[in-house]
Amino acid sequence: MKKLLLTATLGIAMIAPASAQDWDWSGGRPGSRDYRLAGAGVRLLHPQLSRTNRGRAFVMRNFDRNRDGLVSPREADAANRAFERFAGPRRDRFDWESRDSGWQRPGPRAGGWDRGAMRAYGFRQTERGATMRMEDSVLFATDSAVLRPGASAKLETLAAYLRDNPGVRVAIEGHTDSRGTDAHNDALSLRRADAVRAAFDEMGVTRARFTVRGLGESQPIASNDTPQGMRQNRRVEVTLLGRRASEF
Repeated sequence: MKKLLLTATLGIAMIAPASAQDWDWSGGRPGSRDYRLAGAGVRLLHPQLSRTNRGRAFVMRNFDRNRDGLVSPREADAANRAFERFAGPRRDRFDWESRDSGWQRPGPRAGGWDRGAMRAYGFRQTERGATMRMEDSVLFATDSAVLRPGASAKLETLAAYLRDNPGVRVAIEGHTDSRGTDAHNDALSLRRADAVRAAFDEMGVTRARFTVRGLGESQPIASNDTPQGMRQNRRVEVTLLGRRASEF
């Protein structure tokens, strides 16, 4: 798993480079999928990153943290700094093949999760296990299932716990308020729950451990007659099945 140092700069999460073995260098090999770049940060990338499929794969697999398919200036800066660190002054001679030789996603690190940070999620005990709730405004823009910049960082602590506890199964459920049709709300809530599942997958938590459901407006926790109530109903809930909230 990539080691990420997230620091708040002008209110935006910024990625600092880790060590060479922590980045995924394996994408874009000859014969594999083609990567395309878009976004305001593309023009800032080193040519070795923007003009080669290996470089584009390195950028998109490691630095598109909000998974919006766009390269922001800050993401471009982080990718450039990581590449500079490992490529040295002769970036034009960088050997991608030797860099990705034997690469594999690092496994879980024993004791790598933070109990205090887990407690901050506010898990509550439910019949199925320990459940935490995140309002959709924290994770998504209005009527969107694309994670906001920095949203994945809010899940990093939980991802570390899951990597260290591979036997824990997880249920992710999306919910909406009562606005819109049932079909729209069901589909949106499912896409949002799946976006959260995909974020965990990118952080090294196997997707087979998750069940994902979109429940639309069917399970409100507050009245839909007020803006505050609707805001509470628009949420994603993550349940650690069979776990006790008191563990954290």
